[in-house]
Amino acid sequence: MSQHQKIWLVAGEDSGDQLGAKLIRALRALSPQPPTLGGVGGEAMAAEGFSSLFPIDDVAVMGYLPVLARARTLLRRIRETADDVVAAGPDVLVIIDSPGFTHAVATRVRKRLPDLPIVDYVSPSVWAWRPWRAKGMVPFIDHVLALLPFEPEAHRRLGGPPCTYVGHPLIERLAELRPSPEEQAVREGRPPVLAVLPGSRRSEIERLMPVFGRALSELTKRVGPFEIELPAVSRHRALIERLAVAWERHPRIVHGEAAKYATFRRARAALAASGTVTLELALSGVPMVVAYKVSRVEEVIARRLIQVPTIVLPNLILSENAMPEFVQADCTPERLADTLAPLMAGGPARRAQLDALARIDGRMRLANDEEPSRAAARIVLSARRAA
Repeated sequence: MSQHQKIWLVAGEDSGDQLGAKLIRALRALSPQPPTLGGVGGEAMAAEGFSSLFPIDDVAVMGYLPVLARARTLLRRIRETADDVVAAGPDVLVIIDSPGFTHAVATRVRKRLPDLPIVDYVSPSVWAWRPWRAKGMVPFIDHVLALLPFEPEAHRRLGGPPCTYVGHPLIERLAELRPSPEEQAVREGRPPVLAVLPGSRRSEIERLMPVFGRALSELTKRVGPFEIELPAVSRHRALIERLAVAWERHPRIVHGEAAKYATFRRARAALAASGTVTLELALSGVPMVVAYKVSRVEEVIARRLIQVPTIVLPNLILSENAMPEFVQADCTPERLADTLAPLMAGGPARRAQLDALARIDGRMRLANDEEPSRAAARIVLSARRAA
Protein backbone atom coordinates (compact mmCIF):
# COMPACT_ATOMS: atom_id res chain seq x y z
CA MET A 1 0.00 0.00 0.00
CA SER A 2 1.33 3.42 -0.94
CA GLN A 3 1.74 6.10 1.69
CA HIS A 4 -0.99 8.22 0.16
CA GLN A 5 -4.43 7.20 -1.03
CA LYS A 6 -7.22 8.88 -2.93
CA ILE A 7 -10.59 7.77 -1.55
CA TRP A 8 -13.98 8.73 -2.93
CA LEU A 9 -17.01 8.49 -0.60
CA VAL A 10 -20.62 8.57 -1.81
CA ALA A 11 -23.45 8.90 0.73
CA GLY A 12 -27.10 9.44 -0.12
CA GLU A 13 -28.89 10.45 3.10
CA ASP A 14 -28.36 11.70 6.65
CA SER A 15 -27.59 8.32 8.26
CA GLY A 16 -24.92 7.64 5.62
CA ASP A 17 -23.54 11.13 6.13
CA GLN A 18 -23.07 10.39 9.84
CA LEU A 19 -21.27 7.13 9.05
CA GLY A 20 -19.16 8.92 6.45
CA ALA A 21 -18.05 11.58 8.93
CA LYS A 22 -16.84 8.97 11.43
CA LEU A 23 -15.14 7.04 8.64
CA ILE A 24 -13.29 10.18 7.51
CA ARG A 25 -11.94 10.71 11.04
CA ALA A 26 -10.82 7.08 11.26
CA LEU A 27 -9.22 7.15 7.81
CA ARG A 28 -7.16 10.18 8.77
CA ALA A 29 -6.17 8.60 12.08
CA LEU A 30 -4.97 5.37 10.43
CA SER A 31 -3.38 6.77 7.25
CA PRO A 32 0.37 7.45 7.17
CA GLN A 33 -0.51 10.57 5.18
CA PRO A 34 -3.91 12.31 5.03
CA PRO A 35 -5.92 10.75 2.18
CA THR A 36 -7.33 12.83 -0.64
CA LEU A 37 -11.12 12.70 -0.37
CA GLY A 38 -14.00 13.52 -2.67
CA GLY A 39 -17.53 12.47 -3.61
CA VAL A 40 -20.95 13.19 -2.11
CA GLY A 41 -21.83 13.86 1.52
CA GLY A 42 -23.82 16.02 3.88
CA GLU A 43 -23.33 18.37 6.81
CA ALA A 44 -21.55 15.90 9.09
CA MET A 45 -18.98 15.06 6.42
CA ALA A 46 -18.63 18.77 5.58
CA ALA A 47 -17.76 19.42 9.24
CA GLU A 48 -14.79 17.09 8.68
CA GLY A 49 -13.60 19.27 5.78
CA PHE A 50 -15.21 17.13 3.08
CA SER A 51 -16.33 18.98 -0.06
CA SER A 52 -19.46 17.45 -1.64
CA LEU A 53 -20.06 17.41 -5.37
CA PHE A 54 -23.62 18.67 -4.71
CA PRO A 55 -26.02 18.99 -1.74
CA ILE A 56 -27.00 15.57 -0.39
CA ASP A 57 -30.65 16.73 -0.18
CA ASP A 58 -30.79 16.36 -3.97
CA VAL A 59 -30.69 12.56 -3.59
CA ALA A 60 -31.98 11.97 -0.03
CA VAL A 61 -35.39 10.74 -1.21
CA MET A 62 -37.34 7.76 0.15
CA GLY A 63 -40.54 6.08 -1.06
CA TYR A 64 -41.78 5.23 -4.54
CA LEU A 65 -43.81 8.40 -5.18
CA PRO A 66 -41.14 10.90 -3.98
CA VAL A 67 -38.54 9.07 -6.08
CA LEU A 68 -40.76 9.21 -9.18
CA ALA A 69 -41.42 12.91 -8.60
CA ARG A 70 -37.68 13.66 -8.57
CA ALA A 71 -36.55 11.01 -11.04
CA ARG A 72 -34.99 13.49 -13.47
CA THR A 73 -32.84 15.10 -10.78
CA LEU A 74 -31.85 11.72 -9.33
CA LEU A 75 -30.76 10.34 -12.70
CA ARG A 76 -28.74 13.47 -13.42
CA ARG A 77 -27.02 13.29 -10.03
CA ILE A 78 -26.26 9.58 -10.51
CA ARG A 79 -24.58 10.35 -13.85
CA GLU A 80 -22.68 13.33 -12.43
CA THR A 81 -21.43 11.31 -9.46
CA ALA A 82 -20.24 8.43 -11.64
CA ASP A 83 -18.51 10.89 -14.00
CA ASP A 84 -16.79 12.53 -11.03
CA VAL A 85 -15.48 9.21 -9.72
CA VAL A 86 -14.17 8.20 -13.16
CA ALA A 87 -12.52 11.58 -13.67
CA ALA A 88 -10.86 11.45 -10.23
CA GLY A 89 -9.59 7.88 -10.66
CA PRO A 90 -9.40 7.17 -6.91
CA ASP A 91 -7.72 4.15 -5.30
CA VAL A 92 -11.02 3.01 -3.81
CA LEU A 93 -14.70 4.00 -3.94
CA VAL A 94 -16.80 3.69 -0.76
CA ILE A 95 -20.56 3.81 -1.23
CA ILE A 96 -22.49 4.37 2.01
CA ASP A 97 -26.01 2.94 2.46
CA SER A 98 -28.86 4.38 0.26
CA PRO A 99 -28.61 1.54 -2.29
CA GLY A 100 -31.14 3.10 -4.67
CA PHE A 101 -28.66 5.90 -5.31
CA THR A 102 -25.25 4.47 -4.42
CA HIS A 103 -25.66 1.14 -6.22
CA ALA A 104 -26.71 2.97 -9.37
CA VAL A 105 -23.48 4.99 -9.14
CA ALA A 106 -21.40 1.88 -8.46
CA THR A 107 -22.74 -0.06 -11.47
CA ARG A 108 -21.90 2.83 -13.79
CA VAL A 109 -18.42 3.23 -12.32
CA ARG A 110 -17.69 -0.50 -12.55
CA LYS A 111 -18.40 -0.51 -16.30
CA ARG A 112 -15.93 2.31 -16.88
CA LEU A 113 -13.30 1.48 -14.23
CA PRO A 114 -13.50 -2.30 -13.89
CA ASP A 115 -10.37 -2.53 -11.69
CA LEU A 116 -11.48 0.09 -9.13
CA PRO A 117 -12.23 -1.54 -5.73
CA ILE A 118 -15.75 -0.67 -4.58
CA VAL A 119 -16.65 -1.07 -0.89
CA ASP A 120 -20.29 -0.95 0.25
CA TYR A 121 -20.58 0.42 3.81
CA VAL A 122 -23.92 -0.92 5.19
CA SER A 123 -25.45 -4.05 3.77
CA PRO A 124 -28.92 -3.88 2.23
CA SER A 125 -31.36 -6.03 4.22
CA VAL A 126 -30.96 -9.02 1.90
CA TRP A 127 -31.52 -11.33 4.88
CA ALA A 128 -35.03 -9.91 5.38
CA TRP A 129 -36.46 -9.40 1.91
CA ARG A 130 -35.50 -9.62 -1.78
CA PRO A 131 -32.63 -12.03 -0.98
CA TRP A 132 -31.63 -12.24 -4.64
CA ARG A 133 -30.09 -8.78 -4.27
CA ALA A 134 -27.08 -10.34 -2.51
CA LYS A 135 -25.97 -12.28 -5.60
CA GLY A 136 -26.87 -9.30 -7.77
CA MET A 137 -24.29 -7.15 -5.93
CA VAL A 138 -21.35 -9.41 -6.85
CA PRO A 139 -20.60 -7.84 -10.27
CA PHE A 140 -20.11 -4.34 -8.87
CA ILE A 141 -19.29 -4.67 -5.14
CA ASP A 142 -15.96 -6.06 -3.94
CA HIS A 143 -16.55 -5.94 -0.18
CA VAL A 144 -19.51 -5.25 2.12
CA LEU A 145 -18.99 -3.68 5.54
CA ALA A 146 -21.84 -4.96 7.72
CA LEU A 147 -23.36 -3.22 10.75
CA LEU A 148 -25.09 -6.33 12.09
CA PRO A 149 -23.21 -9.47 13.21
CA PHE A 150 -25.39 -11.98 11.32
CA GLU A 151 -25.01 -10.28 7.92
CA PRO A 152 -21.71 -11.89 6.80
CA GLU A 153 -23.25 -15.35 7.12
CA ALA A 154 -26.35 -14.15 5.24
CA HIS A 155 -24.21 -12.95 2.32
CA ARG A 156 -22.27 -16.21 2.32
CA ARG A 157 -25.50 -18.24 2.28
CA LEU A 158 -27.08 -16.10 -0.45
CA GLY A 159 -24.00 -15.94 -2.70
CA GLY A 160 -23.28 -12.25 -2.05
CA PRO A 161 -19.95 -10.40 -2.06
CA PRO A 162 -17.31 -10.90 0.66
CA CYS A 163 -18.74 -9.35 3.81
CA THR A 164 -17.14 -8.35 7.13
CA TYR A 165 -18.89 -7.30 10.33
CA VAL A 166 -17.37 -3.97 11.35
CA GLY A 167 -19.81 -3.13 14.14
CA HIS A 168 -22.81 -0.86 14.50
CA PRO A 169 -22.11 2.82 15.28
CA LEU A 170 -24.38 2.55 18.33
CA ILE A 171 -21.75 0.50 20.17
CA GLU A 172 -19.60 3.64 20.20
CA ARG A 173 -22.31 5.35 22.26
CA LEU A 174 -22.92 2.97 25.15
CA ALA A 175 -22.08 5.64 27.74
CA GLU A 176 -24.94 7.78 26.40
CA LEU A 177 -27.36 4.86 26.29
CA ARG A 178 -26.81 3.40 29.76
CA PRO A 179 -27.42 4.96 33.19
CA SER A 180 -24.49 5.88 35.37
CA PRO A 181 -24.48 4.47 38.94
CA GLU A 182 -25.82 7.82 40.14
CA GLU A 183 -28.63 7.79 37.59
CA GLN A 184 -29.41 4.18 38.50
CA ALA A 185 -29.78 5.12 42.17
CA VAL A 186 -32.11 8.02 41.32
CA ARG A 187 -34.17 5.77 39.04
CA GLU A 188 -34.72 3.22 41.80
CA GLY A 189 -36.16 5.88 44.06
CA ARG A 190 -38.73 7.25 41.58
CA PRO A 191 -41.97 6.00 40.02
CA PRO A 192 -41.13 3.73 37.08
CA VAL A 193 -40.79 5.33 33.64
CA LEU A 194 -42.18 3.71 30.51
CA ALA A 195 -40.58 4.85 27.27
CA VAL A 196 -43.05 4.99 24.38
CA LEU A 197 -41.71 5.13 20.81
CA PRO A 198 -44.40 5.11 18.12
CA GLY A 199 -42.05 5.20 15.11
CA SER A 200 -40.30 7.70 12.88
CA ARG A 201 -42.56 7.65 9.81
CA ARG A 202 -45.90 9.43 9.62
CA SER A 203 -47.79 6.26 8.69
CA GLU A 204 -46.32 4.35 11.64
CA ILE A 205 -47.23 7.12 14.06
CA GLU A 206 -50.79 7.46 12.79
CA ARG A 207 -51.42 3.72 13.09
CA LEU A 208 -49.70 3.08 16.42
CA MET A 209 -50.48 6.17 18.53
CA PRO A 210 -54.18 5.31 19.12
CA VAL A 211 -53.31 1.69 19.98
CA PHE A 212 -50.49 2.76 22.28
CA GLY A 213 -52.71 5.28 24.06
CA ARG A 214 -55.33 2.63 24.88
CA ALA A 215 -52.60 0.16 25.89
CA LEU A 216 -51.27 2.66 28.45
CA SER A 217 -54.74 3.03 29.98
CA GLU A 218 -54.99 -0.76 30.26
CA LEU A 219 -51.48 -0.98 31.71
CA THR A 220 -52.34 1.54 34.44
CA LYS A 221 -55.14 -0.76 35.62
CA ARG A 222 -52.66 -3.64 35.88
CA VAL A 223 -49.58 -2.06 37.49
CA GLY A 224 -50.67 1.22 39.06
CA PRO A 225 -48.96 4.60 38.61
CA PHE A 226 -45.99 5.12 36.31
CA GLU A 227 -44.55 7.96 34.27
CA ILE A 228 -44.69 8.04 30.46
CA GLU A 229 -41.98 9.61 28.35
CA LEU A 230 -42.33 9.83 24.58
CA PRO A 231 -39.24 10.85 22.56
CA ALA A 232 -40.74 12.47 19.45
CA VAL A 233 -39.18 12.60 16.01
CA SER A 234 -38.70 16.32 15.37
CA ARG A 235 -40.29 16.42 11.92
CA HIS A 236 -43.48 14.78 13.28
CA ARG A 237 -43.64 16.65 16.56
CA ALA A 238 -46.95 18.42 15.82
CA LEU A 239 -48.61 15.17 14.71
CA ILE A 240 -47.48 13.31 17.84
CA GLU A 241 -48.61 16.12 20.13
CA ARG A 242 -52.02 16.24 18.43
CA LEU A 243 -52.57 12.48 18.67
CA ALA A 244 -51.37 12.34 22.28
CA VAL A 245 -54.14 14.74 23.32
CA ALA A 246 -56.62 11.88 22.89
CA TRP A 247 -54.74 9.65 25.34
CA GLU A 248 -56.22 9.14 28.79
CA ARG A 249 -52.67 9.04 30.17
CA HIS A 250 -50.77 12.06 28.89
CA PRO A 251 -47.06 11.49 28.18
CA ARG A 252 -44.13 13.80 28.74
CA ILE A 253 -43.02 14.46 25.17
CA VAL A 254 -39.28 15.07 24.73
CA HIS A 255 -37.35 16.18 21.67
CA GLY A 256 -33.86 15.58 20.34
CA GLU A 257 -31.44 12.68 20.48
CA ALA A 258 -29.91 13.66 23.84
CA ALA A 259 -33.36 13.76 25.45
CA LYS A 260 -34.25 10.41 23.89
CA TYR A 261 -31.15 8.75 25.32
CA ALA A 262 -31.86 10.35 28.72
CA THR A 263 -35.30 8.73 28.58
CA PHE A 264 -33.68 5.36 27.87
CA ARG A 265 -31.43 5.79 30.90
CA ARG A 266 -34.50 6.44 33.08
CA ALA A 267 -36.80 3.80 31.58
CA ARG A 268 -37.81 0.61 33.34
CA ALA A 269 -39.41 -0.73 30.14
CA ALA A 270 -40.45 0.41 26.68
CA LEU A 271 -43.27 0.09 24.17
CA ALA A 272 -41.76 0.60 20.74
CA ALA A 273 -42.43 0.42 17.04
CA SER A 274 -40.17 -2.03 15.21
CA GLY A 275 -37.02 -0.38 13.83
CA THR A 276 -33.51 0.72 14.77
CA VAL A 277 -34.87 2.08 18.06
CA THR A 278 -35.25 -1.51 19.29
CA LEU A 279 -31.49 -1.93 18.94
CA GLU A 280 -30.94 1.33 20.83
CA LEU A 281 -33.21 0.06 23.61
CA ALA A 282 -31.47 -3.32 23.65
CA LEU A 283 -28.03 -1.74 24.03
CA SER A 284 -29.51 0.46 26.77
CA GLY A 285 -30.64 -2.69 28.59
CA VAL A 286 -34.32 -1.67 28.55
CA PRO A 287 -36.86 -4.54 28.39
CA MET A 288 -39.38 -3.91 25.63
CA VAL A 289 -42.54 -4.92 23.84
CA VAL A 290 -42.43 -4.30 20.09
CA ALA A 291 -45.42 -3.49 17.90
CA TYR A 292 -46.07 -2.80 14.24
CA LYS A 293 -48.99 -2.13 11.93
CA VAL A 294 -49.02 -1.52 8.18
CA SER A 295 -51.73 -1.19 5.53
CA ARG A 296 -53.43 -4.31 4.15
CA VAL A 297 -51.63 -3.92 0.83
CA GLU A 298 -48.25 -3.64 2.56
CA GLU A 299 -49.12 -6.66 4.71
CA VAL A 300 -49.83 -8.82 1.65
CA ILE A 301 -46.57 -7.75 0.00
CA ALA A 302 -44.58 -8.26 3.20
CA ARG A 303 -45.91 -11.78 3.75
CA ARG A 304 -44.61 -12.74 0.31
CA LEU A 305 -41.23 -11.03 0.53
CA ILE A 306 -40.04 -11.08 4.14
CA GLN A 307 -37.70 -14.01 4.79
CA VAL A 308 -37.11 -13.80 8.56
CA PRO A 309 -39.03 -15.21 11.55
CA THR A 310 -38.96 -11.89 13.44
CA ILE A 311 -38.87 -8.20 12.54
CA VAL A 312 -37.07 -7.21 15.75
CA LEU A 313 -33.33 -6.55 15.27
CA PRO A 314 -32.26 -7.69 18.77
CA ASN A 315 -34.09 -10.98 18.21
CA LEU A 316 -32.28 -11.48 14.91
CA ILE A 317 -28.93 -10.78 16.59
CA LEU A 318 -29.71 -13.24 19.40
CA SER A 319 -31.28 -15.85 17.08
CA GLU A 320 -34.22 -16.11 19.48
CA ASN A 321 -37.51 -14.25 19.96
CA ALA A 322 -36.59 -12.82 23.35
CA MET A 323 -38.37 -9.49 22.76
CA PRO A 324 -42.12 -10.07 22.28
CA GLU A 325 -43.58 -8.57 19.11
CA PHE A 326 -47.17 -7.91 18.12
CA VAL A 327 -47.84 -7.28 14.45
CA GLN A 328 -51.05 -6.37 12.59
CA ALA A 329 -54.11 -8.07 14.15
CA ASP A 330 -52.04 -9.16 17.17
CA CYS A 331 -51.23 -5.51 17.94
CA THR A 332 -54.08 -4.80 20.37
CA PRO A 333 -54.12 -2.61 23.51
CA GLU A 334 -54.96 -5.58 25.71
CA ARG A 335 -52.14 -7.80 24.45
CA LEU A 336 -49.60 -4.98 24.65
CA ALA A 337 -50.65 -4.17 28.23
CA ASP A 338 -50.68 -7.83 29.29
CA THR A 339 -47.12 -8.29 28.06
CA LEU A 340 -45.80 -4.98 29.39
CA ALA A 341 -47.18 -5.50 32.91
CA PRO A 342 -44.68 -8.16 34.05
CA LEU A 343 -41.82 -6.15 32.51
CA MET A 344 -42.81 -3.15 34.62
CA ALA A 345 -43.62 -5.09 37.79
CA GLY A 346 -40.73 -7.55 37.81
CA GLY A 347 -40.57 -11.32 37.90
CA PRO A 348 -39.50 -14.16 35.61
CA ALA A 349 -40.51 -12.46 32.33
CA ARG A 350 -38.53 -9.34 33.16
CA ARG A 351 -35.51 -11.34 34.34
CA ALA A 352 -35.55 -13.50 31.20
CA GLN A 353 -35.53 -10.46 28.93
CA LEU A 354 -32.80 -8.73 30.94
CA ASP A 355 -30.67 -11.87 30.63
CA ALA A 356 -31.22 -11.88 26.85
CA LEU A 357 -30.37 -8.20 26.58
CA ALA A 358 -27.13 -8.80 28.49
CA ARG A 359 -26.04 -11.17 25.70
CA ILE A 360 -26.42 -8.48 23.02
CA ASP A 361 -23.08 -6.93 23.98
CA GLY A 362 -21.16 -10.12 23.35
CA ARG A 363 -22.73 -10.53 19.92
CA MET A 364 -22.09 -6.95 18.81
CA ARG A 365 -18.71 -6.02 20.29
CA LEU A 366 -15.63 -6.25 18.09
CA ALA A 367 -12.34 -7.87 19.05
CA ASN A 368 -10.32 -5.65 21.41
CA ASP A 369 -13.38 -3.36 21.62
CA GLU A 370 -12.33 -1.70 18.37
CA GLU A 371 -14.56 1.16 17.25
CA PRO A 372 -16.73 0.37 14.20
CA SER A 373 -15.49 3.34 12.19
CA ARG A 374 -11.89 2.27 12.78
CA ALA A 375 -12.63 -1.32 11.73
CA ALA A 376 -14.29 0.00 8.57
CA ALA A 377 -11.38 2.33 7.83
CA ARG A 378 -8.85 -0.52 8.07
CA ILE A 379 -10.64 -2.45 5.34
CA VAL A 380 -11.05 0.62 3.14
CA LEU A 381 -7.35 1.44 3.41
CA SER A 382 -6.39 -2.14 2.60
CA ALA A 383 -8.34 -1.99 -0.67
CA ARG A 384 -6.00 -1.34 -3.56
CA ARG A 385 -6.62 -0.49 -7.18
CA ALA A 386 -4.95 -2.90 -9.59
CA ALA A 387 -1.87 -1.51 -11.30
